[in-house]
Amino acid sequence: MQDVERTQIKYARVAGFVYLLLIVLFMGGTFSISHMVGNGDFASRSANILASMHGYRGALVLQELGSIFTVLLAYALYVVVRPVNKHLAQMALCWRLGEAFVGTALSWVSYMQLGVYTAGLDAAQAKPLLTIAHTIDAASFSITTLMFSFGSTIFFYLFFKSAYIPKVLAAFGVFASVVIAGLSLSDLVLPEYAGFIQAGWLPIFAAEIITGFWLLFRGVRVQVGVGGR
Repeated sequence: MQDVERTQIKYARVAGFVYLLLIVLFMGGTFSISHMVGNGDFASRSANILASMHGYRGALVLQELGSIFTVLLAYALYVVVRPVNKHLAQMALCWRLGEAFVGTALSWVSYMQLGVYTAGLDAAQAKPLLTIAHTIDAASFSITTLMFSFGSTIFFYLFFKSAYIPKVLAAFGVFASVVIAGLSLSDLVLPEYAGFIQAGWLPIFAAEIITGFWLLFRGVRVQVGVGGR
């Protein structure tokens, strides 16, 4: 086996592990924050956050780590599919790196919201600040999601083209990634339907979980990919 193929197999397993890790980090942070904040009025949410301050900050760190580890995932996937089409692989890498960098840079919005809840303000004073923070957060989430979609679509397309993983799985990944692009644009244009639209995340969750386990435990069939180019 050539050194390039060994490297592909090694990084495929890294990518599989990070796929699964990111789901734990992002979903763990999101659900933890939602559980701690609750659904009450401003006063009750502030009280809940103050009572769980360390846990809340820990959940924010989980989300930040998710953005940081996205860089590792993007590079690992790039190494795996680079022999299939270097230029497309580079484009996918750039989109996923953009997603990671924007997501990390805008993490200050989450701490702004934390500051508002813990500054001792009343609901009237806090409302304009929270509105600004929520607007920035929602827009940045849609933009990073769009970057994610572009990068994910290309990576799954290269998996499909190479047959490194089962083509059915790769095709499903392409479909699920394209759906996310539609969701992102819908969030920007029709924010009032954001809650309903979120159901469209289910396909990409399934695609990434299955792909993560496949890459981690089965690796990639690089000999098949070489023959298919």
